Amino acid sequence: MSWVFSNPLVTLSDSEKNERDKALWEAEDLGGITEDNNRVPVPVVALVFLTVLTAFAITFPLWGQRPTAAIYVDYVKTLNSPEVQAIQDDAVAMQKIVDANKGSAQASQIERHPVSLDDLRILAPQIEALQKNGADLREYTVVGPQVVLSNYEGNKKADGTRERFQPWWDIGYTIDIFYLLAFFLGATIVIKRLPPSSWEPTHKHDH
Repeated sequence: MSWVFSNPLVTLSDSEKNERDKALWEAEDLGGITEDNNRVPVPVVALVFLTVLTAFAITFPLWGQRPTAAIYVDYVKTLNSPEVQAIQDDAVAMQKIVDANKGSAQASQIERHPVSLDDLRILAPQIEALQKNGADLREYTVVGPQVVLSNYEGNKKADGTRERFQPWWDIGYTIDIFYLLAFFLGATIVIKRLPPSSWEPTHKHDH
């Protein structure tokens, strides 16, 4: 039952094992069910890999980051400005806030997590209260109209508390990659330990 690695994409078994497997394959009845020795279709393999890549891409933690209170600080400042307070129309006031912060460092994140003027009015006093207490707004998540402490726990800070920043990489991704690699490697080994796909059973035992 020697392993052969000279041509791993064809077979991982030596000729002796392949011949024994061929004889067993031809002799096995399987209740009248016949099994051929065809290769796994390339489109099927491509579809499996495409499914995996798509699943990883759309669930990547960096793309699914939750909005933090920090990204709305400039919006709150603009909301409290005399120019915006003087506007009676909410739609015009919100557009004024958006236009005033188009070039801000948080513009791209706000684009992914837009907020209405009513929500901003509810969030503003909560954000201002946290600022007065010297809180790091990056550690607070906006959930609907509420600003709450993030449930992430990272490295310890100087004061002994834990960082509450959302990581760009999730440990679940590490686990997924490990198990996917193990699965694909295991499946490949099992398939390539069979006789090469160039051989097809004749099913002589069929009637």
